[in-house]
Amino acid sequence: ITAYHEAGHAILFHMLPDMEAVYTISIIPTGPGAAGYTMPQPENDDMFQTRGKMMQYITVCLGGRVAEDLVFHSITTGASNDIEQATKVARSMITRFGMNEEFGMVAFETVTNQYLGGDTSLACSESTAAQIDEKVVAAVRKQYDKAEQLLKDNMPKLHELAKYLYEKETITGDEFMEILNLSPDQLTTTRMETN
Repeated sequence: ITAYHEAGHAILFHMLPDMEAVYTISIIPTGPGAAGYTMPQPENDDMFQTRGKMMQYITVCLGGRVAEDLVFHSITTGASNDIEQATKVARSMITRFGMNEEFGMVAFETVTNQYLGGDTSLACSESTAAQIDEKVVAAVRKQYDKAEQLLKDNMPKLHELAKYLYEKETITGDEFMEILNLSPDQLTTTRMETN
C-alpha cells in the first residue's frame, strides 16, 4: 500500500508543471505515522507562491490517497497528514491570501505566534465561516478529482513504479525518471499482490 501511496505522489509531482522534480522516493518508515516519503528537489528561494502552484500542491498531497483507492478500492489512515496539508493550503488561499473570486482580497484569518506554531484566528461571521468551509471542501474535492484523472490516465506507470519501489524500498529521482520514460510495451503492467 505504501509503495502505491508514494508512487501516486511522485507521479503527480512529475506531471504538474509548477511542481519540483522528484529527488527520492522511499517506503522505509521515518517515524510514527510516516510509512514512507516522496521528496522533491529543494525549492528555489521562492518568496511568493502562485495560486496555480498552491492548487497543484493540493493535488500532489492527495495523490497517495487517490492511488490507494484506485488500486485497492479501499483507503487507509496513511493519508492523514496529506489531507491536513491539503486542507490547510486550501483554507489559507481563501482566508489569508485573497485567492477566491467571491471573497476577493479580504483576510478572514490572521496568524499569531508565527514562529511558535502559527496559531490562527478567524475573524468573520458564522455564515461567512460556513461559506469558507464549503469553499475549502470544494477546492480540495476539485483537486482530488484532478489527481484521480491523472493517475487513471497513468495506471501502467503507477503499477510499474510501485512494483519497483516495493522491490528496492528507496529509489532516486533518476531511477524514477527511467521508469516514467519506459514505453508502454516496456511496462510489465502487472499489479502487485494486494494481500
